[in-house]
Amino acid sequence: MSTAKAKKAGRPVSTAKREAILAAATRAFFEHGYAATAIEHVAAEADVSKVTIYNQFGDKRGLFTAAVEAECERMRSAFAVQPSPSGTLRQRLTAIGEAMMAFLSRPEMVQFERRIAAETEHEPAIGAAFLAAGPHRMKAAFSGLLGVMKEAGEVEIDDIDLAVEQFASMCKGMGDLERRFGFPADPVRDRQRIDGAVEVFCRAYAVEECNRN
Repeated sequence: MSTAKAKKAGRPVSTAKREAILAAATRAFFEHGYAATAIEHVAAEADVSKVTIYNQFGDKRGLFTAAVEAECERMRSAFAVQPSPSGTLRQRLTAIGEAMMAFLSRPEMVQFERRIAAETEHEPAIGAAFLAAGPHRMKAAFSGLLGVMKEAGEVEIDDIDLAVEQFASMCKGMGDLERRFGFPADPVRDRQRIDGAVEVFCRAYAVEECNRN
């Protein structure tokens, strides 16, 4: 069943039902991986019919994409562009770094990324769907925020997309890789990584020295 046909044929479900479907799907995808997740199981967990899921999401890949988008929404909220952003540049960058690390260091997210990486070897489209629904959307949101900062004269950045990648990489450091290979989280070191990333970013791009207060 195609997504287009599903949207045309299906009737909207209540917000509560949609949230129940996405919650059940997220648990299944995180715990069992994409390949091992069955629509029947998700439907049973959410107490809806398979037809309801197909009508709302089109197919399993559509459901997967929606589940990833819902999970990433938590982090994207930190990148919301407000007409009058509050706090200093340093404070706003720190909040973004903290949200990023809190999201990426969750044990279920680490496990999820491992499963997606393994399954992408057999079905590259799964990896593409994950990148589009999560990391690429978050990168675009952060780029948009930096664009507003640039227009406001707070930063001078020639390549905003590159600056986003640099900041994210500095915040993650080796911790992101270590967690994927079983190392325990190190909150103290993560704190140092975030603070260091903000310091380097400010020195490289801030028009004026970042306010430390």
